[in-house]
This record gives sequence, structure tokens and C-alpha cells, in this order.
Amino acid sequence: MPTSPTQTETARDLLPRATPADAGISAAGIADFLDAVEARGIELHSLMVVHAGRVAAEGWWAPYAPDRPHLLYSLSKSFTSTAAGFAIAEGLFSLDDKIVDLLPAHVPDDVDPAVASLTVHHVLSMSTGHTADTLARARELEPDDVVRGFLRQPPQDPVGSRHVYNNGCTYVVATLVAELSGSHLIDYLRPRLFEPLGITPGHWDTDGQGNALGFSGLHLTTESIAAFGQLLLAGGRWEGTQVLPEGWAELATRAHVRTDSDPATSIDWAQGYGYQFWMARHGFRGDGAYGQFCVVVPDSDLVLAATSATDNMQGILTAAWTHLLPAVGAPDADPAAAALLSERLAGLALPVVEADPRATPEAPVAFVADDGAEPGPLPAGTRVQVAPAADGWHATFTFSGGTVRIDGAPTAWVETEVTTAVGLVRSSRRGRSRESTTVLARGGWKADGTFEADVLLAELPHRFRLRGADGVATAAWNAVPLTGMRFEAHLP
Repeated sequence: MPTSPTQTETARDLLPRATPADAGISAAGIADFLDAVEARGIELHSLMVVHAGRVAAEGWWAPYAPDRPHLLYSLSKSFTSTAAGFAIAEGLFSLDDKIVDLLPAHVPDDVDPAVASLTVHHVLSMSTGHTADTLARARELEPDDVVRGFLRQPPQDPVGSRHVYNNGCTYVVATLVAELSGSHLIDYLRPRLFEPLGITPGHWDTDGQGNALGFSGLHLTTESIAAFGQLLLAGGRWEGTQVLPEGWAELATRAHVRTDSDPATSIDWAQGYGYQFWMARHGFRGDGAYGQFCVVVPDSDLVLAATSATDNMQGILTAAWTHLLPAVGAPDADPAAAALLSERLAGLALPVVEADPRATPEAPVAFVADDGAEPGPLPAGTRVQVAPAADGWHATFTFSGGTVRIDGAPTAWVETEVTTAVGLVRSSRRGRSRESTTVLARGGWKADGTFEADVLLAELPHRFRLRGADGVATAAWNAVPLTGMRFEAHLP
């Protein structure tokens, strides 16, 4: 059976470490932030607090670990914007260039005049005049050419008059960089951004044509997110070298369009939008679904990096404003606060199934998923067989497209590599970019004769609770993946 994963240190720290006191931030304030997040029922997966360029606090909720990349969802957009900044500096295009002139092969014959007027500035700031996201419709119109599908959609309002969150815009930006540079997006950023910061990037999910999604799909470690935030805070400088084009950090992270009629509102998504960055009540941020954050507060010399699985993303920001900002420059009244925080951060873990190893049956037990499994990962009719193993158990999932096996144990997370050709895969319309994915499983049999275990997708915010009782298998996500993910065949 595979061994259970451990939380190991990264090969090389990207940022220096310091105690909270030496970094100039209150340990008790950081603990209060954690208390506030937990009180809201928010599930964090990792956290890194950086003040004055040094990491004052960091933690991962096991089995998440510092060296494992995590899906950023729409925080990926901020990296796509950064790629555009390099491309502009290198003369590949300018902010005032029209999209139809830059990507003529994608332009429909009957392009609307308003669409023909769209510039790089408009797609970067999502101020195209559309009143809703264009991505799904673009895919419907042109399944093999999403940019063309985007260009077939006339805006409802005047170009530049409004902002709407628009994944189609980011896909266009990603395509601009890739086609005009001749490089895959992650390869374009590698020597310009990732290598200067010491980042070893994970992969970037692609569509059916092999194009990086741009609006989502980038996988990075938490420290890589924090290092990116520190780079932006420093105006694009890293260890004395100007890494980002001069002035790009300031240009990309200031408001170019309003996102609400009342800029004084308390909601952080209503403070304006830059070039694939959100303005906030304090500073700016890149963020992604379910709470993937890179928060930068220049006035407080503060960076907050976090990965999560929550629908209450505002709750994380509110807790940061309420507790982390006042902690900056505030000495701890209790000298033991730092030790208490350190102990707490070292013991972080996701809640786990309480299984009884003594209840494990001697023979395999089979369950069948019923129609109530939707929208979970098990198609109706999937046969799940759980069999005892030397150190735990293994579960075999048999469905119309094939068979998948994962391993687990009642007292430890166990790692299994699952082939994506037959297994847990994302929606076929978004393609896949790797041959396998890692899952972690923990749980087992309970005294009442039921089987219950958590199956966690190691580089994603998602896991599902698998339960077997009275011959029926059910599975429910902690947070339903935006791209769709189920056990199914996905052959080339």
C-alpha cells in the first residue's frame, strides 16, 4: 500500500522567515484572525502571512502540504495579466491595439462594429460592455475557437462603459500572449516571472485545443502565491532586480473601471477592477473561487496568501481587515502568544472521519450508487467494492467506462495516483492536461457497520465524503468543482 503523505518543507524558501515579533506583527492578532475564520465555518487549506517581506506565520491543514501545488481557480487571471504586461513591454502588442487586428484568424466575417473596437485595455479590465460572462456562449457558438465565439457576441452596452466579470476576456488575453509570443502561457512566464522568483510552477489546465485556460487552471504552492504578492507590493522588484516591467505592477493593480455604484460599500468586490486584479477596501488582490487569495496591502506592508474551500470568501477578507491589519506594528501583551500560535499552526488539520479499525470486515463489501448521487462524483449505477488490506482498505469503483482503485486507512491519509483516462476527470469540454491525478483517502468502517471515508483531490480544494450503507453508496462534495468532475471514461 502507498505510504501516507507528510508535510515536508519546500526545497528552497522563496521568502525569509521571522518570528511575528521580529516581523513586526502581533501573534495574538494572527490567532484572532484564525479564530474569526473558524467561527465563520470557513475551511482554510493553507495560510501565509508576510509582513515587511518576511513570513511571520504559515500553516497547512493536513493533508495539504507546503510543497504541493494547489489549483488557483480565478487567481490564475492575475498571472495571465502579468504575462500580458511582459508582452506589452516586449512590443508584442499595446493596450490600445484592437483585438481584431491582433488575432485576425479568429475574426468572423460579420464582426459587429462594437466588437471590432475592443482593445487590449478593454479585455484586461473586463470593460467590454457585455452584461454577462461571455465564455459559455462563446463555447456554444464556436466549440473549436473560443476567441471567435467571443468575437461573435456584440456587447449590450457601450464599450468601456461598465465592468462585468467575464472569463471570455481573460481567455482572449491568454490567447494574445500565446499566439503572438509563440509560447504556451506557462512557458512564456517561466523565464520572466517564475524562475527569477525561484518558483517551480505546477501545470496550467488546457482546453480541448491545448490552450492554457488563462482565466483558471494554474496550480502553484502557497509560498509561490505569497512571493508573487510580495513582488507586486515591491513594485515588481525582487532581491534588488526589476523583474516586472517598470510601472506594470502599479498600472495593473489600480482601478480602471468601477464595479459598483457605491464605492464606499463594505463589500470588497465593489471597490473597482484593474487589469485582472480586484481592488479591495485595503489594497488589492487576486482571488479565485472557494477562497484562493493573494491579498496585498501596501499601506501595511502586508501580504496574505491563502487557499480554501468556502463560499464565504468575504468572510476571509473581513477577518483580515478586522484582525490582521490592527496586528501590524502591535506588540503582543502576552509573551507566550508566539509559542501558542506556533503550536497551533503546526497542528492544523482538516476534520476526519472517526473510523474503528476493529470494525473492518474480513471480506469485501459491495455498494451501488443510486440516482441520488448527483451532483457528486459517482454516476448512478457505479459499483463500489471496499476490501480489507494489510494497513487499511482499498476501494474499487466500477462504472460504464472502466475501473478505478484507491487506497485508504482509518488513521492516516493514503496517497494513490489515479489515471485520468479512466477516473476522476474534468468536463471533457475543458480538456485535460495531465495523464494522472493524485487522490488522498482516509476513513473506514464504523461500529454501526457503515463505511465512511474522505477522498481528497490533492491539488484541488475539493474532496468528497464516500459513504456505504445497506448496499447503497453515496458521495457528496465539500464544494462542487466548477469544471465538473466525476468517475468516467475520458479516452483520447
